[in-house]
Amino acid sequence: MTSPTTNAAKTVEAVDTKSQIPGASTPKGAEGRSPGKLAWRRFKRDRTGVISAYVVIAFFLLAICAPLIAKLYGKDPYTTYGQDNPELLNGFGYPALPNGGISGDFWFGIEPQLGRDVFTFLLYGIRTSLLLAAAATILVTLIGVAIGITAGYLGGKTDYLVGRVIDILLSFPSTLFFIAFMPVVYGLFVSPDDDIPTSLRAICLILALTTFGWASMARLLRGQVLALREREFVEAAKVTGASPARIIFKELLPNLWTPILIQSTLALPAFVTAEAGLAFLGVGIIDPTPDWGVMIQRGASFYTDDITFMLFPGISMIIFVLAFNLLGDSVRDALDPKSKG
Repeated sequence: MTSPTTNAAKTVEAVDTKSQIPGASTPKGAEGRSPGKLAWRRFKRDRTGVISAYVVIAFFLLAICAPLIAKLYGKDPYTTYGQDNPELLNGFGYPALPNGGISGDFWFGIEPQLGRDVFTFLLYGIRTSLLLAAAATILVTLIGVAIGITAGYLGGKTDYLVGRVIDILLSFPSTLFFIAFMPVVYGLFVSPDDDIPTSLRAICLILALTTFGWASMARLLRGQVLALREREFVEAAKVTGASPARIIFKELLPNLWTPILIQSTLALPAFVTAEAGLAFLGVGIIDPTPDWGVMIQRGASFYTDDITFMLFPGISMIIFVLAFNLLGDSVRDALDPKSKG
């Protein structure tokens, strides 16, 4: 298997060779471009990818700036405005105004029964979900890269043992584990009579997602390394007496950035939906902590009478996951040396 960096170099070399042939035309501006610049050029020409990148950046900015936006907005996600002001809710506990109570004071309306502000609750919910998903993605990437490269490079018994562990993790019903054993994990740190701190829930959730998430990354990189370690440039480095660490960091890792980046961009939206699903099932983040899954869980109780509360978190999650998946596809196409430059 040819490495992505080597393929890109051959593509550029072919263009330069073609320019020396009489009558052959060279694409304008193609001379002297590195594979990274060619990839950036391809990405900029992909309108879907660019729009998706702007959408993803906007979500992360909203998450980072949530406290500032809430302060300027003048409300927070915890105050029960409907109970403090009975005029906001009718006798059945639903917003008195139409469309979920949307008004100049409450841009996205208010929550049924409790009367919390939906706009700030959604902002902080996005913040919580993206923070957890980003932390899990970073850990999965680091662990997957370390284990995958090590197993692929060393081979032998190490590769066999790591391969069997990966097979077990990939075949294990992780969702069933979360539902059945997360309460047991919480019980190791907190007595049954005490409330579980949100920080403990977040840490356990990140660790659980990481435990079952690194295997796919490691398997992908293991296969890449098994092919790369037989290449001439790796053999040449061994002949010159280069240490295994130098071979990994100087020869193998630069040729693995493309699959690492692509796999990471596909993992983050998967973790967003997984975290929201666990919150919906009640084994992840729970109310009153703002979270995408918490909002959807709460909205599922009221959607027959007030669909507005569930509408905003549902649509926003769909937009984010779709945009990130499209961004991942665009990044993959841009990094593919066979794409038209």
